[in-house]
Amino acid sequence: MQLCTSVGVVKLTIWHGHHPGTQHWGCPIRQRWGLTPHQQASPALEDKLAFTVTATGTYAQAAAVASKWGCPTDDATVHALVQRLGARAETQTQQRLAQPPAESAPQRAPSELGVLLLDGWLVRQRGPGWGRQKTQKPRVEWHELKTGVFYRHEQAAQTAGGRDLLAEKVVVSWQGEPLELGRRLHWEALRGGLGRAHDALVVADGAPWIWNVVADRWRGATEVLDFYHASQHLWELGRAVGGAEEAAAAAWVGPRLHRLRHGKERAVLAEMAALKPPRGERGATVRREQGYFAEHVERTHYARIAARGWPIGSGAVESACRQRQCRCKRPGQFWTARGLRHLCALEEARDNSHWDALWLSA
Repeated sequence: MQLCTSVGVVKLTIWHGHHPGTQHWGCPIRQRWGLTPHQQASPALEDKLAFTVTATGTYAQAAAVASKWGCPTDDATVHALVQRLGARAETQTQQRLAQPPAESAPQRAPSELGVLLLDGWLVRQRGPGWGRQKTQKPRVEWHELKTGVFYRHEQAAQTAGGRDLLAEKVVVSWQGEPLELGRRLHWEALRGGLGRAHDALVVADGAPWIWNVVADRWRGATEVLDFYHASQHLWELGRAVGGAEEAAAAAWVGPRLHRLRHGKERAVLAEMAALKPPRGERGATVRREQGYFAEHVERTHYARIAARGWPIGSGAVESACRQRQCRCKRPGQFWTARGLRHLCALEEARDNSHWDALWLSA
């Protein structure tokens, strides 16, 4: 038997054949080492290759890095490994979700605050017409990949240069029903300490699916409309009210944005609700933005939230989405739902401290 390892190819002479008692055909040493029937790489090598995939931008890059540290391979081999191990990671996730989570550090003191952030972004996938020369079906489709982040408030810190960072967090993604993302994120959040946090805070943009998930999983949590998104919508309203001149829009938006941030939100929201929409496209914009803010009235208490030292922005999940996009939206990448899920499952195993479990069941 030849086995590829992290130190090169090892050639072994081994026993194989039928078990004298059960007559089952097998290879004792492969079974002892947890190797599948056609597995050509050692578990330690697969560990390194799989981790390299999650830390690089493409399968080809992962293969190039592996070749540099002495294990020549190709992108097809790496891709096949991701599909097999990613399927195992997803199976393990499903098994974990069927059981109540045990907190990872129960000896830790209860947290002041557990923070939950949700967002979504579009990933390019192969459509039903992919690979066909003549078809009326779309060759390419865009589907939303929903992402959630949880961290304890004391895990937020800053670098010496003043840049915000999180010492630890969990990241979960899902393509499909939003409530499934909520189920997965809630499980990981409980494991991370949400169950013993004195308060829970959800910060997100205005997407309806997000607040449906919040109502399903974290009813009673403090809800905040991400201030950056609120300011974007206020600018849209300002341009509709002020006309084409950017200076006029800025003069309208500036003082209202300041008041919205510093405790005068009810007055600002009442003023926006009282606007009389003009005719045409500008009027449609005014009505749309009035409806947007009316939906989030109780999520705009920014001064009150900031006074407690709590975040009013969803930058951590924006960053997580950006990191996923840097991996999944490169030129020439068109995913299948299955292939994307397997890669995401591996990345989540790494991010959420489940990596070692992949090898326990090997």
